[in-house]
Amino acid sequence: MNSFMRLSLLPAILMTLPALAPALLPALASAATTIAEQDALDGEKPAWQESAVSLPAAPKKENLLPFYVSPTATIDFSIDAKSVSIDKDGVVRYTLVASSRAGATNISYEGIRCQSAEKKLYAFGQPDGSWSRARRDSWDVIRENNANRQHATLALEYFCEGGSIAGKAETIVERLRRKKPLK
Repeated sequence: MNSFMRLSLLPAILMTLPALAPALLPALASAATTIAEQDALDGEKPAWQESAVSLPAAPKKENLLPFYVSPTATIDFSIDAKSVSIDKDGVVRYTLVASSRAGATNISYEGIRCQSAEKKLYAFGQPDGSWSRARRDSWDVIRENNANRQHATLALEYFCEGGSIAGKAETIVERLRRKKPLK
């Protein structure tokens, strides 16, 4: 078909559009409504809501799973296997035991949020097995520095993958138990 023939068909096409409009309008209106509804849904995503936190039982030595932090670490770190949980808010919660070579031990109940690469301290373990709630109630960005390398190690090597939780709590515990990091 040459250019002249295509141009000569144009008036005929334009003349049939008004006749087709009544048939096309409901379909176009429906599509526009669907797009508007989707835009409204996209714009009104509910804000992230943290779940209520219950403190676990005090850790027992037989449930501790040590993990490697770095060759320069002067503190040994372990996770209480019985405390690892994942709640509907997408936070991996766990009890961390930090032991110095001199014999001092610190116990804390913490959470890591993979989606935002943040950590939170909920409570400190006391010698009698009770918990003392942390005074600061905020999320902090996980940094890969030597001072708090344990959080980066847990997030990057055991808990998180691509901004999501890397499996169920049982999978994470098994990864720690077998010393098989994600990387």
